[in-house]
Amino acid sequence: MKSILIYDSQYGNTEKIAQSIRDGLAEQSQVTLIRVGDFKSEMLEGVELLIVGSPTQGFKPTAAIKDFLKAIPTNQLKGMRAAAFDTRLTQKNIDKTPVLPFFVKMFGYAAEPIAKTLEKCGGHLVVPPEGFYVVDTEGPLVEGELDRAADWARKCCA
Repeated sequence: MKSILIYDSQYGNTEKIAQSIRDGLAEQSQVTLIRVGDFKSEMLEGVELLIVGSPTQGFKPTAAIKDFLKAIPTNQLKGMRAAAFDTRLTQKNIDKTPVLPFFVKMFGYAAEPIAKTLEKCGGHLVVPPEGFYVVDTEGPLVEGELDRAADWARKCCA
């Protein structure tokens, strides 16, 4: 299976998760890992699995990921397997700021709108959108998240 993993990263945490997902996919798939700013539309040719990831910023994906998703023509992903992930704060950190749980409940995280857009463009979600946890805005990742990301990637190929 030919796969491509497109991601954005602000502090390096989402990039580390993307690399771990790549490593998990590599056991069953030929995979290309590409930062969103380096993506070219011809890279989607022959791809059977597209995974897109972003840090959660303001309850949404980064501007670069949103621009990438907006540029995908309707039905370009028809028949393509797809998955979405994000990096986000732990619930414990969210609960430290009184209004933050309310906003999270209202607006959610980056993976959900990424997944919805992939579906809107014809993609078939093979796993539910997934969030991977950081200790604080700039990281580091919560212990065990890299292994969890590789495990999640294997489910994308099942």
